[in-house]
Amino acid sequence: MTTEPPYLRIAGEIRRRIASGELRPGDPVPSTRRITQDWGVAMATATKALGALNQEGLVRAVPGVGTVVAEHSRQRATAPGRQLSRERIIRTAIALADEEGLGALSMRRLATEFGTSTMALYRHVPSKGELVRLMSEAVFGSGPPAPQPTGWRPLLEREARWLWKQYEQHPWLARAMAGITRPMAAPNAMHYLERVLSALTGLGLTPEQMLHTHLTVLGYAQGIAMAVELESQARQDSGMTADEWMTATEPRMEAIQTATAYPVLSTLFDDDAGNGFGLDLNALFEFGLARVLDGVEALVAGVRGTSA
Repeated sequence: MTTEPPYLRIAGEIRRRIASGELRPGDPVPSTRRITQDWGVAMATATKALGALNQEGLVRAVPGVGTVVAEHSRQRATAPGRQLSRERIIRTAIALADEEGLGALSMRRLATEFGTSTMALYRHVPSKGELVRLMSEAVFGSGPPAPQPTGWRPLLEREARWLWKQYEQHPWLARAMAGITRPMAAPNAMHYLERVLSALTGLGLTPEQMLHTHLTVLGYAQGIAMAVELESQARQDSGMTADEWMTATEPRMEAIQTATAYPVLSTLFDDDAGNGFGLDLNALFEFGLARVLDGVEALVAGVRGTSA
């Protein structure tokens, strides 16, 4: 007897709700997170369930809303605002990548979201590579809020924290922007570079030192942000949060973490308070940013001392 895969069983249940009228066109369907909670499956299984319904044309993604029950094909064709445009394609692609990762993004998948053909998308965006560039440009188009602080270090802190916030909100962005040696021709991203260089102007640094400082801060933020994407993917694959995963693996860690094998690590938090270490990426980012900027400050002080 063949057992039906869990994602098909979940898709079948949601399909039944749609067919019965329990879920009507425009109604939100259970999100991937809700599916993992209600059905007790991994995030990857929840994603496949919604993907199956999407392929059938029963659901579609709405930027800023989530996945909803799709209108019938005739309704989609006549509904206002359904016309394709580069801006709508970019917004939908960002929402899809935010929810499911850059690996789930394809021109075919986007065509399904819009109920159209891939060729219709290519009239607005020539390739997936160009689409990712446009998505990154859209994210970088906002810029940090005013007012502007004074002093090179507060300015760099503001820019780095703004960049980190974008990476947190869009976990795919760090990988999309990771080509340090082959930067994209992206005006909005170059505005970020211009703001950083402006903060470093007048400090006595050489052009090479200014660009290396920019790339060091950028590379640091991207490196930590990669962990955000990896955690998002791990949660989809396992269906567990980082805390849940640590709890599940704790017995094995305790079994191998003996004082003999790891004398420092095993006693690192042996204190009266019993405090353990909880990894928080925001705290890690702030700690590392401060150390990076301490190094830049030492560089600036050295340059000024030499010129004095």
